Amino acid sequence: MSKDLALNHRPLTDLFCQPSSPEQWSKFQLTEEQIKHFNDQGYVSGIKLLNDEQIKALREELAEMVNPDHEGHELFYEYHSNESGDPETVLFHALGAWRVRKAFHDILWNPAFLVPVYQLLGGKIRLFHDQLFSKPAKHGGVVAWHQDFSYWTWTKPMSHLTCWIGLDDADEENGCLHYVPGSHRWGLLKKTGLAGDMDSVREVLTPEQIADFDKKCPIVLKKGEAVFHHPLMMHGSYENRSDRSRRATVINTLTDGVISNFEGEDSPGTTNFPMLPKGQKMEGDFYPILFDPEHSLDGQTHLLRTINDI
Repeated sequence: MSKDLALNHRPLTDLFCQPSSPEQWSKFQLTEEQIKHFNDQGYVSGIKLLNDEQIKALREELAEMVNPDHEGHELFYEYHSNESGDPETVLFHALGAWRVRKAFHDILWNPAFLVPVYQLLGGKIRLFHDQLFSKPAKHGGVVAWHQDFSYWTWTKPMSHLTCWIGLDDADEENGCLHYVPGSHRWGLLKKTGLAGDMDSVREVLTPEQIADFDKKCPIVLKKGEAVFHHPLMMHGSYENRSDRSRRATVINTLTDGVISNFEGEDSPGTTNFPMLPKGQKMEGDFYPILFDPEHSLDGQTHLLRTINDI
């Protein structure tokens, strides 16, 4: 059995330098304009999270993990060498890399990531889970239009945030994210599949919502940049037909106090996901505290304004 890095609730390397003062934490703050954009549109993009050294380390570990025979494979919550189901259009998708490799473990404690999460969610921040998405050059598959929370109804209340981080430059040619601005106000919709039919979600939309798809916009990012989005944000990404790869890691967080709501159809859909009894708080080794403002900032929380303060 491979060593499970989830048993460590602190960084294991020096890859992500930890601030030692409130002033150092504050340099990672989102601006008031960026927070307003998140509130209005459901997302905020172009946030620099990684430097070249960090990107290199993450890419090298990802290259190891796309091989199903890699050490630690059994620790993934989900692992799909090709979730598209079509050998001609490949979508590598896996959950749980933080348990398997040190750089993907330590990125959870990246202060450039944690400060915006704190601003947008507030309070103590816990890990929900992480994800890997890789679309190879020439034949990368789609990620169909969906809302993240439609897969997460086995938790309550809805107090989540998604951060999508590019390990390559991402644009329309190689399958970048697309959003429907303002769609986080649509309410929760039925999930219709994550891969294969890009537009299957149209089956559950109203005519007004379908009309809003004309407003969809690409999220062009440089490697190391990230976009944060609301758990009800309608998003997806098209195929990669370019001669460049499109690799990304995603970190999904929730606030301390969210509880398990496992019941019937409301489940992760995989027995590898760490199960908690219904009604139990999401906590323990697999849902660690990533950021506690009282400890991280020595009580000086006035330096970081939450979304409710703006």
